[in-house]
Amino acid sequence: MQLQFFPSRQIGLYMAKLFLVRTVAVLLMLVLILQALDLLGESGKILAVAGNSEADLWRYVGMRAPQIIARFLPFSVLLATLITFATLSQNSEVVAMKAAGLSAHQILAPMILTSLLVAAVSFGFTERIVAPATAKLKAWQDVEYAKVPAESGTRTNIWVREGRDLVQARIVSGHGEKTLLQDVRVYQRQNGTLSHVIRADKGSFVDGAWRLENVRIFDVIAASQKRLPELVVGRGIEPDRFNPLKINADALGFFPLQGAIDDMKVAGKRTDSFEGNLWHKISGPLSALLMPLLGAVAAFGLARSGALFLRAVIGMALGFAYFVADNFALAMGNLGAYPPFIAAWAPFLLFLLIGETVLVRTEE
Repeated sequence: MQLQFFPSRQIGLYMAKLFLVRTVAVLLMLVLILQALDLLGESGKILAVAGNSEADLWRYVGMRAPQIIARFLPFSVLLATLITFATLSQNSEVVAMKAAGLSAHQILAPMILTSLLVAAVSFGFTERIVAPATAKLKAWQDVEYAKVPAESGTRTNIWVREGRDLVQARIVSGHGEKTLLQDVRVYQRQNGTLSHVIRADKGSFVDGAWRLENVRIFDVIAASQKRLPELVVGRGIEPDRFNPLKINADALGFFPLQGAIDDMKVAGKRTDSFEGNLWHKISGPLSALLMPLLGAVAAFGLARSGALFLRAVIGMALGFAYFVADNFALAMGNLGAYPPFIAAWAPFLLFLLIGETVLVRTEE
């Protein structure tokens, strides 16, 4: 019984090099093809804006290419796994390694370790390059590839719930205790029905509550209205709750997204979908770790048996089934049907067990 997990140093380096070179080659091929197709669809929109030139096309490529790399890196690992295993099987190298006493797990070990390195690089690449590029591209696309205007800091049409009451501010400016509300409406409810509608021209945060100026109070039940110079409402509503947190999970790294989720919880907003995306920032890059295991079915068996192509197809089907399940679970998590942790990690753990079961039952 062999207890050594890795094969010899020479075999390990040989297989890791084969796998890594093919991963990079497949990734470059996919990025070149997909970027060219994507640019064909967007170049007309970019150049249609007055003042844009060829430099803006390269600017678009610089922001779009990192997204393509991050998204299709797991696909590249899967295809590289199948190519590597098919080559080794075609040359009877897998048969030779098994004849030397290596188990299936020992043959896979160098590739799994290499894929773990690829996953770590993918995580760092996403944090440092993809997230900032996504934020810049999203802002540019929102103005249809025109010049991005400077941020004014003014928010419009903000709603806040406090108990049974709703507060609406048409214009919000400033931050913290200097937050200023304009054109304010407070909808007060009793026993589930609307009882009063309070309107005010201005609102400011004073001593832990909101002081409204030039107030009109409409009593819905009595159908009467009265005016007050000022009125204090909303005690306990913090100014930060009028700061809308528009989060693009793809445009934030793991730790900034975690901080944004904490801010949303303080503001009393639901965070389930963002928590799923947060966990997926780890499980997504780690999907590269599954590809050698799912594609391992293409490695074993004699090439002359005629089943090599069928084995490669089965390996590809397992890999793509994982991507389908992963996207489906993440979508269910965004809808609130799955808990965030389950949405991010269930496909990974499920296909880890499937790949390990197939490997053990067929080869070990």
